[in-house]
Amino acid sequence: MGSCVLCEDHGAVRVVALNRPAKRNAIDLELRVVLAQRLEAAMADPQIRAIVLTGHGGTFCAGGDISTMHRQPSEQTVPRAEAAQRVVRAVWTGGKPVIAAVEGFAFGAGTALALACDRIVASNDSVFSTTFTGVGLAGDMGIFASLPARVGAAQARQLMLFPRRLPGEQAYHLGMLDELVEPGHALERAVEEAGSVAEGPPLALAEIKRMLAAWPRDPLAVLEDEVRTQAELFDTEDFEEGVAAFHEHRKPVFRGR
Repeated sequence: MGSCVLCEDHGAVRVVALNRPAKRNAIDLELRVVLAQRLEAAMADPQIRAIVLTGHGGTFCAGGDISTMHRQPSEQTVPRAEAAQRVVRAVWTGGKPVIAAVEGFAFGAGTALALACDRIVASNDSVFSTTFTGVGLAGDMGIFASLPARVGAAQARQLMLFPRRLPGEQAYHLGMLDELVEPGHALERAVEEAGSVAEGPPLALAEIKRMLAAWPRDPLAVLEDEVRTQAELFDTEDFEEGVAAFHEHRKPVFRGR
């Protein structure tokens, strides 16, 4: 168990790759369990500052593995669904930035998995689709939070109720993606960007993720949270280093302390 997800470190960046190329990286129960474990381990590793999530073999993820699905009572389905949500919880509650590198297809759960990430870099020949209704399902893996947050509630309603295949360029213009690159270069670019953000202040980045994960929120509650967070960060070595680097006209070296 475990070969369905490959991990490789590039300095402080860990690349986590779905590895079921014969199934176009479709998500079965084993994959969702192992993927959650790998993401949680990366979040807990003090040597890792950023994560890139991708798919091995030229495809990001074709969605849920329909060959492993069959009608069953809810008490049997809930553990399977919760295993998928554990993956997204790892991305959203972990304090490290996660960048999706998408080549080829990202269908159904594949689209949801990419959308769960903090940034999406995709090749301009990639294809996205919210295909859940094709098998009589509504969708999971956080798509009812991530999709409207990116494209707005009205556009998300159209994409979910009337699913269609979206070429990368169209998905980009809708706001689903953050950057388009030439085919075959999504991973390279994502690792480059992850390396850049990995040089940032880990404590501050973790707080940014935490506060944005709870969006939308009561604006007045946000003001109180910002005061608490800023006060805590002012009393860190990272803040002291940032100020010193500014005065010394050099690049800061943040250590997460």
